Amino acid sequence: MTERQKPSGAEKMFGDFAPELVRLTDDVLFGQVWPRPELSPKERSLVTVASLVTSGSTEQLVYHLGLARENGASEQELIETITHLAFYAGWPRAMSAMAVAKRVFRGA
Repeated sequence: MTERQKPSGAEKMFGDFAPELVRLTDDVLFGQVWPRPELSPKERSLVTVASLVTSGSTEQLVYHLGLARENGASEQELIETITHLAFYAGWPRAMSAMAVAKRVFRGA
């Protein structure tokens, strides 16, 4: 089975429940928006992580911290991003995001 044939994360989570959300996620968000050349994948990942931290969306951080590393962001850059956001997004959101980052990076 090729990578394209494997179900996406969205498909695994919601394929039989919300197929249109899956289609929009896979085809539009990751198929059209993420590949646009105006931002590099690393830049898109840093923006996405920042958005998730500021909105308190820690569930999505698990995936996007891993993707950010695949896209060239270092662990230290991601930790610094979350630390910086403590002053803009609020301490509790940064602390929650850092707890997720620690689990993702250290398995703790």
